[in-house]
Amino acid sequence: MQLYLPIADLPVNIFLILAMGMAVGFVSGMFGIGGGFLMTPLLIFIGITPAVAVASVTGHIAASSFSGALSHWRRRTVDPTLALVLLIGGTVGTFAGVWLFTLLRSYGQLDLTIAISYVVLLSGVGGAMFWESVGAILRARSGKPPTLRRPGAHNWVHGLPLKLRFKRSKIYLSVFPVVAIGVFIGFVGAILGIGGGFILVPLLIYVLRVPTATVIGTSMMLTLVTMTFAIVLHATTNHQVDAVLTLIMMVGGVIGAQFGVRAGQRMPGEQLRLLLGLLILAVGIRFAVELTIRPDELFTVRALEPGS
Repeated sequence: MQLYLPIADLPVNIFLILAMGMAVGFVSGMFGIGGGFLMTPLLIFIGITPAVAVASVTGHIAASSFSGALSHWRRRTVDPTLALVLLIGGTVGTFAGVWLFTLLRSYGQLDLTIAISYVVLLSGVGGAMFWESVGAILRARSGKPPTLRRPGAHNWVHGLPLKLRFKRSKIYLSVFPVVAIGVFIGFVGAILGIGGGFILVPLLIYVLRVPTATVIGTSMMLTLVTMTFAIVLHATTNHQVDAVLTLIMMVGGVIGAQFGVRAGQRMPGEQLRLLLGLLILAVGIRFAVELTIRPDELFTVRALEPGS
C-alpha cells in the first residue's frame, strides 16, 4: 500500500515504514534507549533525504520519550536540578545544531556531513561498547569478578570550580561539565536526529559518577525537551518535518516497544550491551560503505533556496 509523503515528496510503502517503526521501537524497549540512531539511517537507506529524515525523526523521539519521562518523574527517578542544568546546555546545543543544519543545507553539504558524522560517531561508540561487553562476558566465564568502579571515586572533573549539590543524585559537582554534556547532546541530536541517550547515559555514569537510579529518568527528560525544541525549530526554520511520516513511525514504535521491554528483561546485561554494540557498529559500517560506493549519478541538480 503506497502512501505519498508531502514533505519528503515521494511515495512509500506504509507497511514498510510501520514495520521499521516497530523494529526500532523493539530495539528501544529492549535496550532502554532512543532509536533515532537507527531510524534515521533506515529512512535514508530507503530513499528519504537526510534533511527530512533527521527533522521527522526528532518528532518520533520526542513522542516516544514522553511516556517514559512521565513515568520516571512519578517514580522520583529524575534529578530535577541535574535535568535543569543539562537542559540549559541542551537548549543552547539544539539551537546551534539547527543553525548549522540550516547552513550546511544551504551550501549543499548536509548529506555528506550527516553520513560522515554517523560513521565516526556510531563506529566509535559501537566499537567501544562491543569491546567492553566482550571483556565482561569473558571475565564472567572465567569466574573473575567484574571490574566495577568504586562508588564515590573521583576524577579530574570533580575538581572543577562552581560546584552545585544535586540532592536527588547525591553528588556535589561543578556545573561546567554538566552544561558541556548538555550542549553536546543537544547539538548532536539536532544535526543527526538522535536522542543521544546511548551517549548521555555512559557519560553521566562513567564521567560524572551519577547513580544509575537517576540516570535513565534524567536522560529521558533531557531527550524529551531537546527533541521537542528541535522539531519546532526544524519545522519553522527548515520546513522539513513530514508529519505523516512521523505519525506512522510513532504508531509502529509504540507497538514494538512493548515487546522489546519484555525481551530485554530476559537477557543478561553483558549480552544486551554486546548486541547493542554490534547493532550500532553495523549501522556505522553501512554508512561507511555508502560513502565508498560510486554513485549511479555523479551530478545532481538542485533548486537554489530563495536569496542564495
